Amino acid sequence: MKKVLILGVNGFIGHHLSKRILETTDWHVYGMDMNTDRITDLLENESYKSRMHFFEGDITINKEWVEYHVKKCDVILPLVAIATPSTYVKAPLRVFELDFEANLPIVRSAAKYGKHLVFPSTSEVYGMCHDEEFDPENSELICGPINKPRWIYSNAKQLMDRVIWGYGMEGLNFTLFRPFNWIGAGLDSIHTPKEGSSRVVTQFFGHIVRGENISLVDGGHQKRAFTDIDDGIDALMKIIENKNGAASGKIYNIGNPVNNYSIRELADMMLKLAPQYPEYAEGAAKVQIVETTSGAYYGAGYQDVKNRVPKITNTCEELGWKPTTTMADALKKIFDAYRSQVAEAQKLMD
Repeated sequence: MKKVLILGVNGFIGHHLSKRILETTDWHVYGMDMNTDRITDLLENESYKSRMHFFEGDITINKEWVEYHVKKCDVILPLVAIATPSTYVKAPLRVFELDFEANLPIVRSAAKYGKHLVFPSTSEVYGMCHDEEFDPENSELICGPINKPRWIYSNAKQLMDRVIWGYGMEGLNFTLFRPFNWIGAGLDSIHTPKEGSSRVVTQFFGHIVRGENISLVDGGHQKRAFTDIDDGIDALMKIIENKNGAASGKIYNIGNPVNNYSIRELADMMLKLAPQYPEYAEGAAKVQIVETTSGAYYGAGYQDVKNRVPKITNTCEELGWKPTTTMADALKKIFDAYRSQVAEAQKLMD
């Protein structure tokens, strides 16, 4: 019976992971977050109350609680991070302070108390890598110039990866995982109408619901390999279980190379799917695709990556895992999940 500490338990990965743990294992979840909107159903479920332990708090303030629970638990997942490109450009210091500085004491506590640290690296550490597939062991990590603050997220995460690897050389039991564009219900709020404030699938979905135009940055030709959240959680569960220590000291890309589409193709797929739902059809009919520049959309400090495809050979072989959800099915699950929230999202137009 494992005790799993999830910091950022109300976040996208945190709430999906907690749900899976509670539904399929006898493990206990100890979670901290500043909000509870995504985990309300878990907190109120009578059958989970003995195993779902929640504390409302902030990792930058409640440091004693965090250290105590790192000491108490078996597996530590520090999932608190800023991961929205508009913030990298507009508030780079905030990104560094939270994503690196606030997480460093948690890493050190995991090392101090001999825990299994499962840390979220990112596909962004590869930056503008020129490889056709990004290899966690061999690909070069290439970032743009200092006057492009967009790269502070990539650099902060890369530095943390290197620090964790260094602690691993001194005995820390760690696993780094790199999510490649995980998508699903609860990724961001569809009620966030501001351009660039949420990630691309949620952004487009909110525009469709509200009948707003979809902006394609620099023509939308940049490609991403999209991964259904349930496939991602499948891999995470195997990492946490860590059967025979297979995941210890490893770096895993968790993504679906088959679902590699341009942002323009993503917009087209979503606009074709929406009319199949009565709730979305009216809004979708009003949407037009317009083009904009990255400078206008994100700000002058932005740069983009043309392609981002994960090499997942070691993930599949060592974890006994493979992604199975097609892009069409992943999008359909998102459209299904938000049907009841359409009226709320449409009110944002008023």
